[in-house]
Amino acid sequence: MKHPVDVHVGKRIRHRRWMVGMTQQQLAEKVGIKFQQIQKYETGMNRVSASRLWDISETLGVPISFFFEGIRESEGAEGEKGQTIPGDILADKEALDLIRSYYKIPENQRRRLFDLARVLSDAA
Repeated sequence: MKHPVDVHVGKRIRHRRWMVGMTQQQLAEKVGIKFQQIQKYETGMNRVSASRLWDISETLGVPISFFFEGIRESEGAEGEKGQTIPGDILADKEALDLIRSYYKIPENQRRRLFDLARVLSDAA
């Protein structure tokens, strides 16, 4: 039986791996395991040991705490203005595509796009 924490950590591994544009095979090679093990981690089928999570966090460029963010939010969280946002917004492929594209934009243009998005969301 899958433990909810293992499932959550696995999802966060998958999302971060996808965000940096890395395949399961590439991550597995950098961590020194088979890609099937990465698949099992990402589905929550296998629990990630502390040392392996350390290696994965180093490879993906995030602190270990990244994998536990949002663990207490089951249905959703309150946004800045009281809007409910999905607890697992990164499960939405469109949201992931948008974030990935956003970070490919040069920083000065990205800032302007961010400001525009804020204005548009306030007007909605």
